[in-house]
Amino acid sequence: MTGGAPEVRVQTEDFDLGQELARLRANDARVGAVVSFVGTVRDMNEGASVSEMELEHYPGMTERALQEIVELARARWPLYNALVIHRVGPLAPLAQIVLVAVSAAHRGEAFAACEFIIDYLKTDAPFWKKEQTPEGARWVDARITDDSAKAKWSMA
Repeated sequence: MTGGAPEVRVQTEDFDLGQELARLRANDARVGAVVSFVGTVRDMNEGASVSEMELEHYPGMTERALQEIVELARARWPLYNALVIHRVGPLAPLAQIVLVAVSAAHRGEAFAACEFIIDYLKTDAPFWKKEQTPEGARWVDARITDDSAKAKWSMA
């Protein structure tokens, strides 16, 4: 990766997508593509209404895991910059949870790297989710579809 150092943040505060993407580009005229993914809290999961999601993590360990995922993407694609912001704490439906954004010369590598980072984040970053439903609180289990999404990168 040439350009700025990738940034990884775990925080309780919301983020401003426009500001974050502007910072990622930082007036770098080499950038031909910026691709981003924003994950948000849904009001339904597994057939139940969700009034709140609470995310927990291991401080220090989580940031290191996210940084390692970004480094894996940097080794595969010629990125100029990368940004991962993941929120923790209680979040209501519609709240932004995660931002993954990358900049590169071309859209193909930017799309691939962004998807790779979020696929690995879903399986390899130490986050735990607890949902509040009408039946009470429940922990969210890992999904087989997340494992399948990550597995496709070993074949690519």
